[in-house]
Amino acid sequence: MPWLGTFDILLGVSLLLFPTRAVLFWLIVWGTITAMLRPLSGEPFAEALERAGNYGTPLALLTICGEGHTLKEWFSRIKADIPVTAETWKKLLRCLQVVVFMRLASHGWLNLIGKPGLLAQYATLGFTNPVFAARAAGVFELLAAVSTLVRPIRPLLLILLVWKVATELFYPQWEVFEWIERGGSYGAILALWFTLPAVKRSIPKLALKPEQSKPGRRRFYLNRVRRAFSIQLTRTNFSNDLAER
Repeated sequence: MPWLGTFDILLGVSLLLFPTRAVLFWLIVWGTITAMLRPLSGEPFAEALERAGNYGTPLALLTICGEGHTLKEWFSRIKADIPVTAETWKKLLRCLQVVVFMRLASHGWLNLIGKPGLLAQYATLGFTNPVFAARAAGVFELLAAVSTLVRPIRPLLLILLVWKVATELFYPQWEVFEWIERGGSYGAILALWFTLPAVKRSIPKLALKPEQSKPGRRRFYLNRVRRAFSIQLTRTNFSNDLAER
């Protein structure tokens, strides 16, 4: 285990100093494997989904950076000025939505089934009825997860960010390390908060028909109304001419 821990730390440092697509890809694979070990060892499947920040966050980074087309690109330093298309922003948005959904929904699931570790946390915090506190937190997180997946709202994301940052400090042992280890969860929420306005700014870059934009729609329907009135006026004048004859 110390060797694995040292290797993970070195990979994290490498992303700060010399980020590469190869390291991101390995973190996706390794994070998925370690997450799946939990249900394979008898724990609830929600434990694997609850670690979505471990493999989902590097997946989001790889999504915005793009895949490497050659072996050299996979091991070359990722440039900070990579051009991001509107389609890439949309893919990143969907990826982050799924990651945050999995993280919130799985943690809510563990609360609802009464995970002993969570109940012990609530009891330590002074809740006289830890089961009720767990269920209330579980319902809140499930509703927040569905909202994030269907229609993410920036003010709600800020509330969820504060919620997750605060609740992850409740671990009685190795508090700081446990909080840091779940950094991918807060990072995914924060990244989603930043991505939403970027997606909106990129929408005009898409090839839209004139009638699909707001000013274009107004002109489109106004022209249709004018055309309808012109046709009706022509018919009326024609009927009057026939009547006079």
